[in-house]
Amino acid sequence: MPKPTARNTPRETGNDAAGEKQRELQREQDRKDEAKNRQGGEKQDKAVQAGAREQPEPPLPEQHLEKPGVEAQMALKPQFLAPDYRGSGKLKGMVALVTGGDSGIGRSVAVLYAREGADVAIVYLNSHEDAEETKRYVEKEGRQCLLIPGDVKDSKFCKTAVEKTIEQFDRLDVLVNNAAFQLHAGSLEDITDERLDETMRTNIFGYFYMARAALPHLKRGSCIINTGSVVGLRGSSHLLDYSATKGAIHAFTMSLASNLIDKGIRVNAIAPGPVWTPLNPADAPAAKVAQFGRQSDMKRPAQPEELSPAYVFLASPVCSSYITGIVLPVTGSVGD
Repeated sequence: MPKPTARNTPRETGNDAAGEKQRELQREQDRKDEAKNRQGGEKQDKAVQAGAREQPEPPLPEQHLEKPGVEAQMALKPQFLAPDYRGSGKLKGMVALVTGGDSGIGRSVAVLYAREGADVAIVYLNSHEDAEETKRYVEKEGRQCLLIPGDVKDSKFCKTAVEKTIEQFDRLDVLVNNAAFQLHAGSLEDITDERLDETMRTNIFGYFYMARAALPHLKRGSCIINTGSVVGLRGSSHLLDYSATKGAIHAFTMSLASNLIDKGIRVNAIAPGPVWTPLNPADAPAAKVAQFGRQSDMKRPAQPEELSPAYVFLASPVCSSYITGIVLPVTGSVGD
């Protein structure tokens, strides 16, 4: 029998050494995992605070509001003033019309627009107390505020709202389509024709009507900003009709942007994630409201003041003159 030679003598190869190195790295991570488990694991429920001031986090008050939802009746009032935001004249001399501007995101947008130098017209359904409160804060910023109650489902009203804005301020530079109707449903069968009509006509017909009414008054440098939603990006099993309208708003935004680009009129959308406004306590049961926003990566809902600076950015010609047709996600989650 021949003696083993150097060529066929078993020896450790480079591949074997690499494999052992990987096993050692694995064992090291296993030891860290075991230590972490003994200490009770990672804290998964702590909300993320990354702003200028700490924001409310779950559990939130267990409260259910009657529609359309009045901000003045909320046990925990939304943060909308953005006290650390300093205006710098980004919208000086401009006029904005904001639908759903009486409360929630719309209120915060109206206040920051005023802080940046714009007069504001607010369209709202019937929450007069909220609208008057918004007007007071706009006027505290040194700007004028026109309140226009009415229903954006009515195309004649939308035309009238624009005409009143022009009559009051003699111009229109920014249209923010923000009014919305939302109601959860366990199944498709729960969505009646009446309800589907209400959601579609408020959320997408209203955007068409307002944009169509505003267009003859918009000039080069003007813009339209539509409020979409994270559920328009990824859907929602319990917001079937609402999600459909938000997806339509995103498509409408990109289509209208293409249609108006030669006129120098920009059209963009913002897709919020969970935001603490009257819209949600006026939809979800009280127990579910208490955990609202916990499903986001930041494990809390946004406050309106965390959304409104994005609306300033997209409205200001000095900030976003080269941006049109985008849907900007502000969702509190990675990848949305």
